[in-house]
Amino acid sequence: MEKALPITAGHAVLETVIGFMGVAWSEKGLIRLCLPERSREAVERRLFRHAGGSTSTEQPQWVVELIASIKAYAAGEDVDFSGVPVDLDGVDDFRLAIYDAARKLGFGETTTYGELAKRAGHAGLARETGAALGANPVPLVIPCHRILAAGGKIGGFSATGGSATKEKMLAMEGVRVGPPPAAQASFAF
Repeated sequence: MEKALPITAGHAVLETVIGFMGVAWSEKGLIRLCLPERSREAVERRLFRHAGGSTSTEQPQWVVELIASIKAYAAGEDVDFSGVPVDLDGVDDFRLAIYDAARKLGFGETTTYGELAKRAGHAGLARETGAALGANPVPLVIPCHRILAAGGKIGGFSATGGSATKEKMLAMEGVRVGPPPAAQASFAF
């Protein structure tokens, strides 16, 4: 009997309650995660726009578990993605430090770009931190949606849907961003 070769790279598109999402991986770990899109084709286009993608759809066990976790997250469950292996080959030291600091944020925990820069050892580089997070290849696993602008404002978000998607993801985690809802009008009797 021939020994099966290890699965070294591949991709998968998954349907969740919030839309189609995608993952791509190498032998070292996750290389791309696409947040919700309306169609399977849109996710596939995004996955293959970047080098390193493979046409294989065979999944190693950690990918099977990751897909189950993404579906659970999309359904509103508290999921911890901190143990997912990530392949960040070619990413500079600054972004690696920012991504590492962001991965330490738990479900429903937020911070600001400035505070994250400080935690990563790069105090004063809030704008550069925002740019690094805008280039994040694996959102959700590196939870860039949990980073807010100064004053608790939503800030930017490079995924489809922009800051509205970021706000929805935070709401799924129980985080409300923005001004409080208007007080209920009282009736004058």
